[in-house]
This record gives sequence, C-alpha cells and structure tokens, in this order.
Amino acid sequence: MASFHVMAGPGEMLARPAIRRIGLSDVWDALGRGFDDFRAKPSHYVFLGLIYPICGIVLVTWSSGANMLPLIFPLVAGFALLGPFFAIGLYEISRRRELGMDTSWRHALDVRHSPALPSILAVGAMLMVLFVAWLVFAQMLYTNLFGAEPPQSLALFLASIFSSENGLLLMLAGNAIGFCFALVVLATTVIAFPMMLDRDVGAVAAIETSLRATLVNPVPIACWGLIVSALLIVGTIPIFVGLAVIMPILGHATWHLYRKIVVDERR
Repeated sequence: MASFHVMAGPGEMLARPAIRRIGLSDVWDALGRGFDDFRAKPSHYVFLGLIYPICGIVLVTWSSGANMLPLIFPLVAGFALLGPFFAIGLYEISRRRELGMDTSWRHALDVRHSPALPSILAVGAMLMVLFVAWLVFAQMLYTNLFGAEPPQSLALFLASIFSSENGLLLMLAGNAIGFCFALVVLATTVIAFPMMLDRDVGAVAAIETSLRATLVNPVPIACWGLIVSALLIVGTIPIFVGLAVIMPILGHATWHLYRKIVVDERR
C-alpha cells in the first residue's frame, strides 16, 4: 500500500487536523520567530541558503542566450513556485530547534530519512509541473504577441518590451497569469510541507489542510503571500545574493506559521 501511504499517510483515513483562525499579528510573529531561528546560527544558514542565489544565477546565465531571453523573467519569477519544496531542510531545522535538539545545518539533510519523504517528493513533483506549465504559458504569451522569431539581443528585447503596446500587454497579462499560478501554490502548500515533515500525513491530506487553512484565514494567508513576494523581490535585486538570507528566514517562518495554524492534538 505504498502508493496509499504517499497519498494519505500510514493510516487508513485522511488526516483532517483542526485549523485555528489567526490574525495578521500571528503572521508577523511567525516571521519574527523565523528571524530568531536564522539569527541563532546565521553563518550556518547563510551557507545552506547559498543554494538559492546560485540557482538563480545559473537560471539567468542559462537563459541569457537570444533564444531563451523571453524566459528570463518567467524563470526567475517561477523559481519562487518551487521555494516551498526547496525550503524543506529549513523546516527540519526549525522543528529540531523547537524540540531543543541540535540544529547544525547538516541536520537539514536528515529529511532524506523522513518516513514522509515519498509524500514530500509527490507534492514537490506537483510544484515542478506547475513551474513547467508557467513557463509554457509565458512562452505562448510571448509568441502570440511578438512572434516565434527570437530577439536578436538583450538590448533589442528590452526595447521591444518597454516601448511597445505589446510589451505593456505582455507585462500585464504575464503578471496576471503568474499571480494565478502563485495563488494556486500558496493555497495548496502554505503549510503542506511542514505538516508532512511533522506528521507524515500524506500528500492529499497536507494539500487539503493547506486549502482549508487558506479558506479559514484568507486575509492572513494573503498577507503572508504578499510578504513572501516582496521579500523575494528584495532578495533577487542584488544579483540574487539576498536570497541566501531571505530564503532561510522565510523557510523558518513557514514552520512557525504552520504551528500557529494547525492544531496539534498530540500535545
């Protein structure tokens, strides 16, 4: 019944833990607690967080050729769709710190021993599908507005984007489509990965709980999504270097947000 375990956890029924109503103060408190986790051993977490700016630089370098220029922004923006999965090691560190255990950065790799790993990978695969779908939509939108011929250079590409009606339409429509993808990811995974790591409830139960948490707390969850978006933008501005700090803080904060939203009947 391994496949059932991936979908529903080791039990025979889907877990449906109770959801708390939270306020905006709880969102800010979770962010503050995430910063406290980061501040405990910042050098360790910056080292762990270097994967994010490195991935960003690799994406931009790979897409800097003329054929891939239209995908630079979608790749960078869409990278955030995978953030909840890539922060899984940070949730583990916050979990261990909460229990008073050792929080060396090496323990971020302990996730590979988690019984929930198949479920985590299943939801991660869902995020990858959404990421690829976003890139496909972005490419189709560009092709419909500017044709299939790739831009000759970065300068000409930027000029066509910022000095034409089609460019304005591309930015407006592209951001609208991107917002829809981000909304789906936020609603389905806002606390899904921490929950699977903490309880091994299965992929479906984790996604369903995230959806219920979003419906019960629409304003706080929307505020959390705006905070994440704003901080990610700030982190990408200095050649992605800021992500080495921003991503660990957001990862830790997500764990504390999960703790605030989902009732732990085990306590």
